[in-house]
Formats: sequence, structure tokens, C-alpha cells
Amino acid sequence: MSIERTFAIIKPDAIAGGHTGEIIKIIELNGFSIVRMEKKSLTRQEAESFYGVHKGKPFFLELVHYITSGPVVVMALERENAIQEWRNLMGATDPIKATVGSLRKMFGKHIGSNVTHGSDASETAAQELKFFFSDLK
Repeated sequence: MSIERTFAIIKPDAIAGGHTGEIIKIIELNGFSIVRMEKKSLTRQEAESFYGVHKGKPFFLELVHYITSGPVVVMALERENAIQEWRNLMGATDPIKATVGSLRKMFGKHIGSNVTHGSDASETAAQELKFFFSDLK
């Protein structure tokens, strides 16, 4: 199996709750290398562009409001099978349905406040990594 890259976000609720350092530690303990990391606040325009695939869906405006409600930490993560392993570590989108030991189970409050984002496929990872880290090779 080869080394793979994926994109991850630590969302505003996790940062506001003081969980950033703990989440980063868990990421590293699970064998991920953090290739790039930046704490930033997304503008409404950035959020709408990033989540453009959801435009027109009933939750789109709520999603944009949520992701712009505070700073986020965006990361490029690397390891073998990174996309699937990051999704496993995050857990199900709804923290109630997430497995014990997953980040969303540990820190998430509900489906709309679920502490992390991760790419769902290699194509998505490439797009999302380029969106935030355009100079990353």
C-alpha cells in the first residue's frame, strides 16, 4: 500500500471547546503525518466556494454559517490509506452514530456540530488540498 494524502478540518466547535491540541495529538498517535497545517477564519465567499457541491441543499446556508462562525484548522495529512483511515478516525457524521473512540463521538455534539471534516475520495482530497494549499506538491 502506498502513502496517500487527505484533507482535514478541525471545525469551529472543536476550537471553541478547547479540543484542538487533543485532536492533533490523536491524529499523530494514529500514524498521520501533518504535512501542512494552518489556523484561519474562512470568509463567507471561501465557505460557499468550498461547500459549493452542497449549494441548493436545505442545509447549505447553515453549513456556511457554521464553518464561518469561528476559526478552523485546515490540514494536509499523510499516511498509508490516509483517506479511509482519517474517515475512520473521524467517525460517522452524526456523533450519536459514531463509533466509540472516534473524534466525533468524543467531541461532537450533534450532526451540525461534529468537530471535523475529511475528504471522502482521492479526487475530493486533491480538490480540497488544492483549495487551501495551492502550492503543496
